[in-house]
Amino acid sequence: MGDTLAGWLQVLALVAALALSFRPLGDYVAGCLTGSRHLRAERVVYRAAGVDPASDQTWPTYVRSVLAFSLVSMVFLYAFLRLQNHLVLSLGMPPVPAALAFDTAASFVTNTNWQAYAGEKTMGHLVQMAGLAVQNFVSAAVGIAVLVSLIRGFAYERTDRIGNFWVDLTRIVLRVLLPVAFVFAIVLVADGVIQNLHGVRTVATVAGQTQGITGGPVASQEAIKQLGTNGGGFYNANSAHPFENPTAFTNLVEIYLMLVIAVSLPRTFGTMIGDRRQGYAILAVMALLWTVSVAVVTANELHEVSSTAGHAAGGMTEGKEQRLGVWASALFAVATTLTSCGATDSAHDSYTPGGGGLLIFNMMLGEIAPGGTGSGLYGMLVLAVVTVFVAGLMVGRTPEYLGKKLGGREIKFASLYILTTPVIALTGAGLAMALPGERAAMTNSGPHGFSEVLYAFTSAANNNGSAFAGLQSDTVWYNTVLGLVMLLGRFLPIVFVVALGGSLASQRRLPVTAGTLPTHGVQFVGLLTGVVLIVVGLTYFPALALGPLAEGLR
Repeated sequence: MGDTLAGWLQVLALVAALALSFRPLGDYVAGCLTGSRHLRAERVVYRAAGVDPASDQTWPTYVRSVLAFSLVSMVFLYAFLRLQNHLVLSLGMPPVPAALAFDTAASFVTNTNWQAYAGEKTMGHLVQMAGLAVQNFVSAAVGIAVLVSLIRGFAYERTDRIGNFWVDLTRIVLRVLLPVAFVFAIVLVADGVIQNLHGVRTVATVAGQTQGITGGPVASQEAIKQLGTNGGGFYNANSAHPFENPTAFTNLVEIYLMLVIAVSLPRTFGTMIGDRRQGYAILAVMALLWTVSVAVVTANELHEVSSTAGHAAGGMTEGKEQRLGVWASALFAVATTLTSCGATDSAHDSYTPGGGGLLIFNMMLGEIAPGGTGSGLYGMLVLAVVTVFVAGLMVGRTPEYLGKKLGGREIKFASLYILTTPVIALTGAGLAMALPGERAAMTNSGPHGFSEVLYAFTSAANNNGSAFAGLQSDTVWYNTVLGLVMLLGRFLPIVFVVALGGSLASQRRLPVTAGTLPTHGVQFVGLLTGVVLIVVGLTYFPALALGPLAEGLR
C-alpha cells in the first residue's frame, strides 16, 4: 500500500470513528450533566467534601469554586514534586527544583502540560500516577464544567444560578473521563503500550553497549493524557516514544482520543439548549477549520518546494518517526494544536515554515477546532456571541443569540475573553526577545529562532503545551514566566466565560421574530468562520510576519 493511499485511509477512518461517536457520546454527556440522580460513589464524594448537591451556585460562587479547587490542586502537586524523594516508588529521583516544580504544577493544573523536563529522568512512578495523571482528569473536568456553566446561561432564564461546580466536576470525572480512559488504556496495552511498575532495567544494545530503560504505568496515563487533551507524556519524547505510541494503530487511537470529546460537545450543547441545529452549525465551523488545517500542513510537509532532499524522500521526514511517516505525523500535529492537548509524535521544530507556521496559527485561533475538552467549545461560543453582535451592527438591530439579548455587559465579557490570551502571549514573547539572556536560550537565530519563542508563549497562553523543541526553556526565568503565563491564560478567560454565563442566565428568553438572525444555517457558519480568521489575523499577523512567514519567504 502506498503512503498516499494509507494517509487517505487513516484520515477517513478517523472521520468515520468521530462521526459514529458524535451522537451517543454527546447525548450521554448531556444526560450526565442534566440528570437529578446522584450515583452512590458521587454521594460519598459530596459527603466527604461537605457539598450539598441540591444547591446551585451564582456565577461568582462558581468562579470562586473553580479557582479555589485549582489553587489547592497546584499546592498539592507542587508539594508532591518537591518531596518526591521521600515518597515510595520515587525510583531514587531527587526533588524537582523549585522553579521547575512551579512551572510543572502550573502546567498540569491548567491543562497545559508543558514539559521542561524529561519525564523518565525527573519523575518517580507515584508522582506520575498520583500527581500528574490525577491532574489530567480533574483539569480536563474543570474545562467541561466551565463550558456547562456557559451553556446553562443560554438554557436558563431569569435566574442567578448556573449550577454547582462540585457536582459538575464529580460527574464529569466519574461518569465520563474515568470509564472512557479505562477502556482505552486496555486498548493501548493490547497493542503494545507498556503498563508496569518497573524501575530502570539495564539491557544490552545491538552495538554491544548497555542502556537503562525506564518502565512505568504508561498506558493508564497515555489514555487520559489524550482524552482530556492534556498532552503531558510519561517520557521526554512524548508520543514519539515507542513505549507510549508503538504502532500506526495506537497513533490513530491517540488522535481519536484527542478529538472525540471536543467533537461530541456541540451535540451536548444543542441537546441542553433544546435546539440541536445550533450544535451542528458550531460543529460545521470546527470541521471546516480542521479540514483546511490538515490539508495545508500535510501538503507543506509532502511538497516543500525548496527541498530537493524532501522530494526524494517522499516528504519532509526530518523529525518524524519512520514507523508513522509524514501523513500520520501531520495529522497528529494538527489535532494536537487545534485542541489544547500538546502531545507530539514528531518534532514540530523540524516542520517546514508553512507547516510549522500553521501549527502556531492553530493555537492562535484559540484551539477551537474542535479545541480542548470544554475550552474549545466555550471559546467558539464566545466568538459566536461576537459574530452575532457584529451582524447586528451591520443591519442596525439589537443582537440576539439563542434568545438572549447581547448588550454592553455581555460584549465586554466576550471582548475581554478574546483579548486576554493574545496580550499575555505577545507580551511574554516580547519580554523574552528583549532580554539578551533569554534570547540566548534559542538554538536557532533569525526568524526560526523567533518562531521558537513565539510558539512557546502561544502554547503556554493557550494552554496547549507543545513546543518547538529548539528552545532551551528549563531555566529559572522561563519556568517562572511560562508558569505565570499558563495560569493567567487559563483562569482569566474562565472568569469571563462564567461571568458571561451568569449574565445570560439572568435574562428572559426572547421569542424568535422575523428580524432574528438565524444561527443554524450556512450563512452563520460563514460569518463565524470569517470572524474567527479576521480576529486572529488582525491580532497575530505582525508576529507571524516576523517568524514563520519571514522564514518561508527567505
